[in-house]
Amino acid sequence: MGVIHLHRGGTSVLLETGGPGLPRILHIGEELVLAPDADLDALAAALIPPVVSDSTDEPPRRSVMPEASAGWLGTPGISGDFDGLHALTHMVLDGVDAGGAAATVRAHDDRLNLTWQILLSAGGLAQIRAVLTNTSRTPFRLAATDLSIPAGDEATELLSLEGRHLRERHPQRSSFIVGHTEFATRRGRTGLQAPTLLMAGEPGFDFDRGRIWAIHLGWSGNQRIWAERGHDGPAALGGGELIMPGEIRLGPGDSYTSPWLFASHGTGVDQVAARFHDWLRATPGRATRPRPVTLNTWEAVYFDQNLADLSELARLAGSVGVERFVLDDGWFGARRDDSAGLGDWTVSPEMWPEGLDPLIDAVRSQGMEFGLWVEPEMVSADSELARLHPDWILGESGHTPMPARHQQVLDLANPDAWAYIHAALDALLTRYSIGYLKWDNNRDIHEPVDPRGAGRAHAQVDAFYRLVDRLRADHPGLEIESCSSGGGRVDLEVLSRTDRIWVSDCIDPMERQTIQTWTSALVPPELMGCHIGAPVSHTTGRTHSLATRATTALLGHLGVEWDLRDASEADLAALSGWIAIHKRLRGLISTGRLLHRAGPTRTVTALVSRDAATAAVVVAQTATGNRYPAEPLRIPGLDAARTYRLTAHGVEGHLLPPWLADGTSPELPGSLLTGVGVAAPELPPENSWLLVVEDASQASGQNRKETT
Repeated sequence: MGVIHLHRGGTSVLLETGGPGLPRILHIGEELVLAPDADLDALAAALIPPVVSDSTDEPPRRSVMPEASAGWLGTPGISGDFDGLHALTHMVLDGVDAGGAAATVRAHDDRLNLTWQILLSAGGLAQIRAVLTNTSRTPFRLAATDLSIPAGDEATELLSLEGRHLRERHPQRSSFIVGHTEFATRRGRTGLQAPTLLMAGEPGFDFDRGRIWAIHLGWSGNQRIWAERGHDGPAALGGGELIMPGEIRLGPGDSYTSPWLFASHGTGVDQVAARFHDWLRATPGRATRPRPVTLNTWEAVYFDQNLADLSELARLAGSVGVERFVLDDGWFGARRDDSAGLGDWTVSPEMWPEGLDPLIDAVRSQGMEFGLWVEPEMVSADSELARLHPDWILGESGHTPMPARHQQVLDLANPDAWAYIHAALDALLTRYSIGYLKWDNNRDIHEPVDPRGAGRAHAQVDAFYRLVDRLRADHPGLEIESCSSGGGRVDLEVLSRTDRIWVSDCIDPMERQTIQTWTSALVPPELMGCHIGAPVSHTTGRTHSLATRATTALLGHLGVEWDLRDASEADLAALSGWIAIHKRLRGLISTGRLLHRAGPTRTVTALVSRDAATAAVVVAQTATGNRYPAEPLRIPGLDAARTYRLTAHGVEGHLLPPWLADGTSPELPGSLLTGVGVAAPELPPENSWLLVVEDASQASGQNRKETT
């Protein structure tokens, strides 16, 4: 039968390639230890089930791209037609090229060629995609290309993520029932409501327990992911691009390449996430230098920009250790509020009569880099661009799309519009010393069609990718942040092209605890924009201590979103101290394993070094509990054989256990810290603190409670 064993990074895939039809995945998950002479063909034969009642005369095959013609009546791998005819495929295997950690399947039927590919990364993350080519003389209208993996029968519970503006990526669970459960987004971008991940696991799986299979679709546009369980074969997780009617039409010889479907597995969510983190950290072109501490001006000045105020803000930012200063919305065209100016990407002579040079000089004099906010895919109705080129607005002629945030979407698939935006951004990057773009996208696309009414959703995303790729190629070293109404464009395809995401427009630390926890199920911490905000949250109106705001942001790509002109000298000194702590931990943040433990009243976020010599642990008290004082704090991920020294930050003003109150630090074995724990400070709800754990043989000086 020709069973191929692919294995790498703790993952095994068994691919049965006996033909004549498409191969099928017999196993994807934990790495299998097999003898070199193991008879895998015998395994495949032993897995053939009996023929049962109400079934085909041969057992149906759930292949890598399932087909009704092979007896599979679940979701097909390929859906489409040739002008209303030949709506089913009948693939014949041509060959399989395989080696170690990758395989490529080549197949055809009378009208289509199929290339299906699977890769295993060094960390054991699977990537799957398909390429379809029309070999007939008739155009092929593609409706869907669904990639999928089998999930174990023990996976009876689903977890996906849901969200909205200011509350992205919250978990929702459901039973993995018989039938088809689908999560779709039709917003023209990844979307605030995107499921992000779909996990199937053992009942009650958590961060540290339960066998899990998980998928993610690497695509920044319309998409669907689904879970399917039937009576006649293995359960499956799958997904693909959500294609508009008639949008993908392949002429003779034309091809369609699907987005990558990423598949992870593990015992507990933390193991699943680690495979995604390793893949992103190894992405070619990824910036490897320490992530610069960033100040973004939005919540400091909003649209009220002037040189004097921003120069003073830059001075204060430099004094506390900020390394990058980003000028947000309001610097261009007639942009004085959010109702005008988008599309006119030239520096406003009214706001900046000498251009941006004086501000950039002020920023650089403080030893900081300069970054700039842009929203290239959008256009305001009140703009010179819209008045000159109304035909560049995405939508059918004669039907103006519903505005959102007073703006429309620019048709980047129009070559002239794309060239205009590229030229405008290229001119800014060439004229000014700009090393960073905060790239925003602040609305969904309700009518992704061209002037004729033909679907443009796919072409719009493709044009966005080409624009980012071209700018990065033309401006080596340029870094780009993916921002989209906050965290509305978070996927592995956009992250393969950008250097961080803006997690959410909400930086209230208690809201961020959940948002950041579940964003990190996909994204490693150093790629997550996590900012220290003002004492009173811009979005919730709640007040939190600096220690809570800082510790919540500390283990990500740290930034500041606060008008420092309003900060007291004591606050500035404390902020400087927190930034210094972050800088000492940056190496750990960009390489460590992220572990979460969540209880009803307390959450623990731990970053542990690969050798388990060091850990940084943020403990957040989210509610009151019935135990008073609270239960001991157990620290995950430590080496049982090491002895550790502890240093606490941000505990001033709280009830402290003796080991913290007297300023000493016990040296305790990892086995006790992980299995038994230590007494923790007694915190009111909506407070958090930091514990740094270091191998006692490597730690320098006497560790104790530190005032920050």
